[in-house]
Amino acid sequence: MDVSLSAEARQYVAEHLHDDPAKLALQARRYPNLPVPELVRQIQARQKAKTKLPTWAANPDLVFPPALSVEQASSARTAAFKASLVSGTRLADLTGGFGVDSSHFARSVQEVHYVERNAQLVEVVRHNLEVLGMTNVHLHVGDAAAWLREQPDGHFDWLYLDPARRDSADKKIYRLADCEPDVVKLLPLLLRKAERVLLKTSPMLDVEQAIQELGRVRRLWVVAVDNECKEVLYELGQEPAVDPERLTVNLLRDGREQTFRSNRTRETKAVPRYAEPQDYIYEPNVAVLKAGSFKSIGTSFSLLKLHQHSHLYTSNQLREDFPGRIFRCRAVCRYDKKELLSHLGPEQRAHVTTRNFPDSVADFRHRTGIREGGTTYLMATTDLTGRLIVLVCDRLAP
Repeated sequence: MDVSLSAEARQYVAEHLHDDPAKLALQARRYPNLPVPELVRQIQARQKAKTKLPTWAANPDLVFPPALSVEQASSARTAAFKASLVSGTRLADLTGGFGVDSSHFARSVQEVHYVERNAQLVEVVRHNLEVLGMTNVHLHVGDAAAWLREQPDGHFDWLYLDPARRDSADKKIYRLADCEPDVVKLLPLLLRKAERVLLKTSPMLDVEQAIQELGRVRRLWVVAVDNECKEVLYELGQEPAVDPERLTVNLLRDGREQTFRSNRTRETKAVPRYAEPQDYIYEPNVAVLKAGSFKSIGTSFSLLKLHQHSHLYTSNQLREDFPGRIFRCRAVCRYDKKELLSHLGPEQRAHVTTRNFPDSVADFRHRTGIREGGTTYLMATTDLTGRLIVLVCDRLAP
């Protein structure tokens, strides 16, 4: 099956890449010799991929599947991170999809097997891998479990799965038993065929629940991109860890990585100390919080906590290596409109966050009249005495 686009079709896509797909569909009669509906789908998919797959979106020779497959694919940054975790001779990606993960695994492993049930999608990936010059990825059409059982002498260093997280009504799901395939049921087969399994789950799935259900977790990674939690990865093996290490990584826009590691034992044993706001305020990134490192993050960096439930920290010393946002505290205010406005410029703008605070950001803005923008950050929270306070801050780091 030839899925490549003609020169005229590629030119149409390039010329209309930034146009409104709905308007293009209405203008299809202007191009009677082109499959405009299919090309509009190409444009939609490329627009969706512009941020998460910038080099692919900019490559005119690649072919894109429907936008949903692009939406469900890993971003280039998270795929590259996953590839950094694996090595060896053979890896099988049992939920191949758009092939983003397989293309990155192919840079770390000698031989990659891509398995996907959708035959048309496989042909799209075959074309794209040829364009990208990747020759060490072998493509297979079929069900993951059935294909794996048909490999009697096949043993892999790694198996990778990213189970489908949409139900028959196309609604998002995240429980392991609801996803396809059901990794818990499939796990005995997976561990007969491979030394290690790398499983990607939704960030909505509770980490403690996943560890308990899987029962074979050796370690896990919580991955965020620019402080937005994207996925949780579990390494599964024959010998699970008694207390799996939890590594968090926040991939920043400038190429840096914020990392932190802990486990349940260190978190349980951590004894936070509390204080009133000092010179610097620290807000952990979302990956740290998703991993449940509410106390150990503070003790690891010798920081003081503002309140048991606030998850904001403070100190008089600057810790530039802290995995999160860092602010210099200019003032500590009451939750009072007049007092807050006295710290803002004439435009009365500020960035507002609320942590352990009764009002939402929208309620806060409605009550104070403060609009979004500017360079000042207002952090509404509760101090160690239970008093509602607002920290007037300048941001120092991501």
